[in-house]
Amino acid sequence: MQMKPKVLASGAMIAALYAALTIVLAPISYGPVQFRVSEALTLLPWYLPEAVPGLFIGCVVANFFGGYGAVDIIFGSLATLIGALLTRRASRLGMAAVPPVVSNMLIIGTMLHILIDAPLAATALYVGLGEAGACFLLGIPLMKILERRGVLTRR
Repeated sequence: MQMKPKVLASGAMIAALYAALTIVLAPISYGPVQFRVSEALTLLPWYLPEAVPGLFIGCVVANFFGGYGAVDIIFGSLATLIGALLTRRASRLGMAAVPPVVSNMLIIGTMLHILIDAPLAATALYVGLGEAGACFLLGIPLMKILERRGVLTRR
């Protein structure tokens, strides 16, 4: 299967934007209490299939700078990939915000619990709240604005 250049470029731009937002906002993007503004982009797979690999690659790049090493590069990126794949299958935009919240809450919460020896309930809660804020408070309004401006339509 060969990708069209426009689709490939779109996925690459999503990867670059995700990584850049996460790295530039590093003080709030990493750690047990985090608010990744870039996670607002995790709703893009609902509209664009190429956003799935774009978000995954962007997360891999961003997690190189996070300080948790290979564990975060692997499991953090896996959490984003799972969330993106499930978001793609959501029936409506409001439901598309749920998979990234749940996958990050469970996977990143568990990862941080193990790495920093903090209570699992606390790490999962903090990651879940940050993710919910990024997806529901930033992501859904952003997607609706992009829809109204004709930038996004569901494919």
